[in-house]
Amino acid sequence: MTQEHDSSRRRLLKGSMIAAAVATTPLLGTLEAFAARQQRGQGTLMAGRSPYGPLRPTTDQATGLDLLQLPEGFQYRSFSWTGDLMENGQPVPPSHDGMGVIAVQRGARGTEMVLVRNHEAGTGPLIEATGVYDGVTLANGQRPAGGTTNLYVPRSIRQPVRTVPSLGGTRTNCAGGVTPWGTWLSCEETTADYSSVGGRQHGYVFEVTANPALTTGQPIVQMGRFAHEAVAVDPRNSYVYLTEDNRNSAGYYRYIPTDASQQPGSLAVGGILQAARVRNVAQADLLAPRKGASYQLEWVEVPNPDLAPQGGESGPFFQARAAGGLRMSRGEGIWFSEGKLFIVDTSAGVDAQGREGYGNGAVWVHDLATDRLTCLFASDNELIANNPDNITVSPRGGVLLCEDGGGVDDEFGFGERLLGLSREGEAFIFAKNNIVFDDVQAANAGKNVSGGDYRNKEFCGACFDPTGQFLFVNAQTPGITFAIWGPWARGAL
Repeated sequence: MTQEHDSSRRRLLKGSMIAAAVATTPLLGTLEAFAARQQRGQGTLMAGRSPYGPLRPTTDQATGLDLLQLPEGFQYRSFSWTGDLMENGQPVPPSHDGMGVIAVQRGARGTEMVLVRNHEAGTGPLIEATGVYDGVTLANGQRPAGGTTNLYVPRSIRQPVRTVPSLGGTRTNCAGGVTPWGTWLSCEETTADYSSVGGRQHGYVFEVTANPALTTGQPIVQMGRFAHEAVAVDPRNSYVYLTEDNRNSAGYYRYIPTDASQQPGSLAVGGILQAARVRNVAQADLLAPRKGASYQLEWVEVPNPDLAPQGGESGPFFQARAAGGLRMSRGEGIWFSEGKLFIVDTSAGVDAQGREGYGNGAVWVHDLATDRLTCLFASDNELIANNPDNITVSPRGGVLLCEDGGGVDDEFGFGERLLGLSREGEAFIFAKNNIVFDDVQAANAGKNVSGGDYRNKEFCGACFDPTGQFLFVNAQTPGITFAIWGPWARGAL
């Protein structure tokens, strides 16, 4: 997510899901009910009335620290902290971010789930992966420090997790998305350019495989050069839908690949980048949508997806806008299910000063059968939803929203939150960030991170495994990955 976020805020979750594991009807019904109640002024936060019950500090089974607040009966285990050692002996990179489960396979210790995790680092140490895009060393000795790591998580969750570098030499790898063929598309949220000092320009999408040795580190240039946030793939035709996180200059795009064989590397063969336009409304502004607003989309081609930024706009957005393309505030999470795409604009709405595109956020649904874009939810109260960033669902059809507002002070104290939606369309708090420890506690837990109060730091990369037993999520800072499990059937998740 964007680096220009207000100083009290940081971006949030760019999670991913395996689309085939999700039921569409519960998701759509829940969101429509939530939107309808909001329109009638009945939107509420059921904090204490969560179907899972109230939150309480819960102890991490790995470190003994109370890092999360969860409902009674839920447990979790942390792993792959920043500074832990990877299999190649390099420390785990910082800035954990978007993440997705791309495979479940047989490993040396039995069944293991393969998570690919982004690292939204700018410059610093290079991630020493097989696939390295830009290995330039800058004048200050820093290198492009973003990329991905692959996590091999045994289904018997108490066994050690292997962490292997899988993509290096990129930067600001924010979100992305899983593909139907079992890979991860990692997105750079930057247009940095090091070509004048012997490096390469950035702002691309990269494909990451379950076997890191097969990750090439080559960009999919035709998908466009801009501040990418997330992607979602339509499994029927391999079209890739992309969001852009550039404050009030964010387009909505799709990539039509030349090769639709759905094999690793097929997207890199080439394709056409298009941008969405509202029919009969040139340069439509969707910065402050009302709930229920609906628009018919059509698509215009972006002639030069690799065009350099033009002022404060990306090259693709500059061309799309000239052709009548729409704009959002900050397009972030996007998720596919059964012919529909669910899209989060984290800053849609109006702030206290009346500025459009600085609000509490909105959720859109794009029906791919009709090319209709409809606003299902728009928050005007930070207690109900405070800049939701990503949206994901469990295999049971439960909806999970991830906030990006720098933390909310509610009945459970201060911290970032994961919000669920009940089947009646009401928001409830499922989890809160409770990460507070000192240097001694960190050292006693065997961790190489500084102590501090991290409760205002974002959750990232929320995704369920295909069975729905585990919810995986990151705390970007200090950089921790969690597996959460418990009595999911008690509620909507």
